[in-house]
Amino acid sequence: MALTKTITDDKLEVVGDSKNLQIRTATIIKEDGKELSRSFHRRVLQCVSSVKNADNSWTHTDTNVSGESAEIQAITSAVWTNAVKAAKRTANEAA
Repeated sequence: MALTKTITDDKLEVVGDSKNLQIRTATIIKEDGKELSRSFHRRVLQCVSSVKNADNSWTHTDTNVSGESAEIQAITSAVWTNAVKAAKRTANEAA
């Protein structure tokens, strides 16, 4: 009787004008190759986060994806262009 646990990003979606990356991670438990359970966790990565400072100026920080999988890094590199990031900064300041 061998139990295995596999964690994988099984669904990746690029959504909206600011190209948010929605990630669904599946955790799969198997016994002797037969699936016993599967659970999901979802998270969203945005290209830029913004904070309004006390002096009403803004601080914008590009999202660091260095700790993500090579697949996620490739997707964000392709869709998070400088133009997309600039538009997201503008949208954050207008919100």
